[in-house]
This record gives sequence, structure tokens and C-alpha cells, in this order.
Amino acid sequence: MTLVNDTANVPAAVGPYSQAARSGGFLFCSGQIPINPASGKIEAADVEGQARQVLANIESLLTAHGRAMRDVVKATVFLQSMTDFPKVNPIYEAAFKGHKPARSTVQVAGLPLGALIEIEVVVEES
Repeated sequence: MTLVNDTANVPAAVGPYSQAARSGGFLFCSGQIPINPASGKIEAADVEGQARQVLANIESLLTAHGRAMRDVVKATVFLQSMTDFPKVNPIYEAAFKGHKPARSTVQVAGLPLGALIEIEVVVEES
């Protein structure tokens, strides 16, 4: 296993974990919350803006490792409220440009820094 930390244009981890880990031909990306990497803060107040930032962070992480959204094989979406599900879906779909990886979506009691959404992905590297 190879750990990946401090990828440019991606927010630093907010805890004792790596941004991603490589193992067995896959890149396992830690969940991204809507931190703007330039400011280090969550700037969007609504779930739509936060979803766009999360997906931009994921795309930056993948690009830094020579991968793209089309390489994602599994995504897990964590929402503060399932009422946001229909708001997030079109933004998610646009970010993946027709690619439809396996996905789970769950409601959680809370997310780091008060985020409304977090997404983690698994990427095939081979």
C-alpha cells in the first residue's frame, strides 16, 4: 500500500489520514468535503455549491494521479439530509459526464466542519 498526501489543489486532510491510498490496482480516495483549497474554508452555504466544490476537489485529486472521473468504479455520497438527494443528483451526474459508477448514498448525523455533503471514491488504476 502507498499513501498519498498533500496533493496540489486539493484541501489538506482535516485529521490523521491520507488523501488517498494505492493498493491492488486501485486508488482509494478519502472522503472530500467542500473545502475550497485556496482559502482552506467551506465557502458555499448551500448543498448545491458544496456538492460542486466536493466534486471539483475529487477531480483535482484524480487529475493529480493521472486519473479522471471516468475511472471511478465506486462512489459513496454522505448527506447531512436526504432531502438534498434530488438537489445533488444533477450536479453529480454533470460532474461524471455520463459515466455511472456504482454508488451508495447515506444520510449521516454530522460531517466534519459542519459540511452538508462528503463524497469518497474508489478508482481503478490499471
